[in-house]
Amino acid sequence: MMEVLVGSFTVYKYDFRLGTNGSQLASVAFSRLQKEIAKDGREPNVISKGVPNKSISRKGSDAGASATTGEESALSQFCVDLTARASEGRIDPVVGREVEVQRIIQILCRKTKSNPILLGEAGVGKTAIAEGMALRIAKADVAPFLLTKRVMSLDIALLMAGAKERGELEERVTKLVKDIIKSGDVILFIDEVHILVQAGTIGRGNKGSGLDIANLLKPALGRGQFQCIASTTLDEYRLYFEKDTALARRFQPVWVDEPSEDDAIKILMGLREKYEAHHKCRYTAEAIKAAVDLSARYIVDRYLPDKAIDLIDEAGSRACIEAFKKKKEHETGILSKCPADYWQEIKDVKSMHEMENKLKYYGASSIDDTNELILDSYLSSTTTDNEPIEVGPEDIAAVASLWSGIPVQKLTADQRILLLDLENQLRKRVIGQEEAVAAISRAVKRSRVGLKDPDRPIAAMLFCGPTGVGKTELAKSLAACYFGSEAAMVRLDMSEYMERHTVSKLIGSPPGYVGYGEGGVLTEAIRRKPFTLLLLDEIEKAHPDIFNILLQILEDGQLTDSQGRRVSFKNALVVMTSNVGSSAIAKGRHNSIGFLIPDDKTTSYNGLKSMVIEELRSYFRPELLNRIDEVVVFQPLEKSQLLQILDLLLQDMKKRVLSLGVHVKVSEAVKNLVCQQGYNPTYGARPLRRAITSLIEDPLSEAFLYGECKQGDTVLIDLDANGNPFVTNQLDQIVNLSD
Repeated sequence: MMEVLVGSFTVYKYDFRLGTNGSQLASVAFSRLQKEIAKDGREPNVISKGVPNKSISRKGSDAGASATTGEESALSQFCVDLTARASEGRIDPVVGREVEVQRIIQILCRKTKSNPILLGEAGVGKTAIAEGMALRIAKADVAPFLLTKRVMSLDIALLMAGAKERGELEERVTKLVKDIIKSGDVILFIDEVHILVQAGTIGRGNKGSGLDIANLLKPALGRGQFQCIASTTLDEYRLYFEKDTALARRFQPVWVDEPSEDDAIKILMGLREKYEAHHKCRYTAEAIKAAVDLSARYIVDRYLPDKAIDLIDEAGSRACIEAFKKKKEHETGILSKCPADYWQEIKDVKSMHEMENKLKYYGASSIDDTNELILDSYLSSTTTDNEPIEVGPEDIAAVASLWSGIPVQKLTADQRILLLDLENQLRKRVIGQEEAVAAISRAVKRSRVGLKDPDRPIAAMLFCGPTGVGKTELAKSLAACYFGSEAAMVRLDMSEYMERHTVSKLIGSPPGYVGYGEGGVLTEAIRRKPFTLLLLDEIEKAHPDIFNILLQILEDGQLTDSQGRRVSFKNALVVMTSNVGSSAIAKGRHNSIGFLIPDDKTTSYNGLKSMVIEELRSYFRPELLNRIDEVVVFQPLEKSQLLQILDLLLQDMKKRVLSLGVHVKVSEAVKNLVCQQGYNPTYGARPLRRAITSLIEDPLSEAFLYGECKQGDTVLIDLDANGNPFVTNQLDQIVNLSD
């Protein structure tokens, strides 16, 4: 290093003789000197700041300036002056939070332990409160003791970046503390302060021998040599600070709660101008209110006002992009016109300009009423490009729907038609269960119109009935017709949760057990798809402890997983199926004494339902039954209804065969035989599938293997003289595969 230093000063001394070459030699010499200094772990920037770019100055004042810059380099390099940014108008205004800011001022004016720490959930506005403190100082709206202070925000990432060598990070922190103490007017703001705790062992793990950075700050904080405003979340405070009581006692906690919806609206009103200037749009008051309402209702895993601010920000971005697309489409449409239309439009524009000039020089009397209307239309169309785009509640609702997957926009004409026709669509797939279809349709309509209780699920229904009558099929049909597809349904087979320990599968394993941190099957599914149909199949087979979890879901519309996170079920339709009560339903229309219930259909259904509920009371606890909105009883299928179900099953089978290029026809005789063999009131419609397999699919598969069916053929399945099914190829009927 000595050789490099001597060479540098030699070049410096004889710079006037060497001219331009001397400048180049000086640059090389100082570059080598910086590298040598960096090897010792010292800052090379101190020397470089005293050297001009083109040549080395020989003025003594530059050396003094370099020394001064070196003393203040830690503050200028690792901190941002929030007070200066506030004076320049580069900080968003802080609305409300007067109590918290006043509490910070009181703590800062204390003689000892004058270090506030802001504690609150992510997104409630902790950083904004610290920036509000800087705004107050910039406006001189603080106590006299704080008028000369500056709020400097520490950039923790910049402080730690590049600290590779042992003790280098600790050296930076020590130098920063010395600079703060020397300046005497700095209030250090440390956001996410928990990052600094146990961060001194960079590159050597948590068990290294390096000093904890927090321990470097403790002596100066304890002696009151400088002041600090810190912020962190409640979880990190418990995890790091409460364990280190020596550090925690040097800070005074300031609790920052989530603002109310009214306060959040005021905060957004205060920020509206900043976002309007950025997006070149205009937010209506209804849009601001909708952002708070929708974010509070549908985005439950975040906090106000952060989630509402993000909503208006993205809504403004979306509106600007949509306006730009419309403008481009309009320009493209003009350019795509034929030349004759294009020149005609130019003539129209020219005539409009002439009319405008005539109006300017000769007054309104020179233009008749017809031309005045045309001119007004032209002038309004030419000024719309410069007007700000209006962002309304519909734009906010569209963004909220994209985030949550929940339809929160107003009902469109197509959606109204879908809801009004929902009952008919379900009846096409679920045969013979009119009461069940009507009950679930009513629940969906109430929810979509907005009449349901916002603090409970869309509905909680218990489907009771014998096996094979359509309980699960109705849930699948609703998922396909209303929620988009059967895949939108979250289905849990409760026979997999018969043991006590399986409760942890639903909400996640507790700490110390295998799988902790992975989340539960139920909670993670609802977190990903909050707008869904939750099907709990065969609920009576679940362990009784699982019913305790259902109590929270059905009453409050939420569930807490093993990691303490709340999961909202308020936009889920909960359907439970059960075979409890099948024995009562199997008795038909006879009551428990043996007398016939009257033939009135409604009376018969109500009597059957009351018997099923009595049997449910002997199996489920009252607190669970009391939280179920409606118990729907599925009745046994009749033979006429079985024929309709057979047609649905045959349609699915024909679609599968048509994908192979063959069209299938089934005779009425075969249908009657399938119904005869597949009819069993005890087992419902499931024996039909077995009958279709043995009487239709088996002969058809043999016909394929023997080569009797080729692509484009039409085959008929009929009965022979002995009553056995057989397949005939109708060669004269060729199916069009494109159909």
